[in-house]
Amino acid sequence: MIDRKVYIEKMKAKMDEWDADLEKLQAKTESAQADIKLHYEEQMERLKQQQDEAREMLSKMTDASESAWEDMRKGMETAWEATSKAFMDAYSRFK
Repeated sequence: MIDRKVYIEKMKAKMDEWDADLEKLQAKTESAQADIKLHYEEQMERLKQQQDEAREMLSKMTDASESAWEDMRKGMETAWEATSKAFMDAYSRFK
């Protein structure tokens, strides 16, 4: 069984990494040409939405009962993978 506190701390650290990545992407968006800038801004908005959803899920996990914890962790893993992929895809497009 995965230790709940360790898992939550790991997820919080990853959220901090995503915050830093978003700041880098935002800087690239601001320096982009007008036609590309709109596309970048749309991607940024989707990333922020996914991050907000992951942050909300993490908050619920923190407050979850022990019986609900394991089911929520599995759901978080799925959401985490999708958000990580979205970040990697966006980051590769911004280069």
